[in-house]
Amino acid sequence: MSQPPVIIGVAGGSGSGKTTVVRRIAQSLGPERVTVLEHDRYYNDRKELRLEERAQLNYDHPDSLETDLMVEHVRALSRGEVVELPTYDFTMHARRAATERAEPRAAIIVEGILIYTHAALRDLMAVKVFVDTDADTRFIRRLTRDVAERGRTMESVIEQYLTTVKPMHFDFVEPSKRYADLIIPQGGHNDIAIDLLLNLIRGLTSR
Repeated sequence: MSQPPVIIGVAGGSGSGKTTVVRRIAQSLGPERVTVLEHDRYYNDRKELRLEERAQLNYDHPDSLETDLMVEHVRALSRGEVVELPTYDFTMHARRAATERAEPRAAIIVEGILIYTHAALRDLMAVKVFVDTDADTRFIRRLTRDVAERGRTMESVIEQYLTTVKPMHFDFVEPSKRYADLIIPQGGHNDIAIDLLLNLIRGLTSR
């Protein structure tokens, strides 16, 4: 790697369309030039608690994540080092023993709802994007994902949304929008905003 990678933050509420934006960036640059770090990987491991107790924790507060470890990994990738990323089992609310290798590439995308609440992580980013989508759309997407992919019941997803997701969004996620360099309304379907973002990123990674 001839030059340090460009660190790109992609934040926004749960179900806002962050994954779509990340996918568009990777397709534009080429997957072989992009490494993606999801903040969701870094949930604190609370295996000392019973499963029922872990299920009741607030996973939408910044303290639920080991963001300092993510900062270490981003810095290591910036130095050209390979890192081992944690993996997380959302059905058991615990980290898996296995890790996944991440290699330094031209662009490092840091994705998550709370990534801009941590100053040290924020300061590593050359470009900060906030994907902005209305609350109803975000809730429906989250409900569909958690039931289909994370083994959740509809009732548990609704309860979590009302007790932690929604209030934490207003306390932490929405205020972090002020740190963004670019806000993309309408999620991942705003082609004009995404094209502007892609042109910027291509320029930064070609220097």
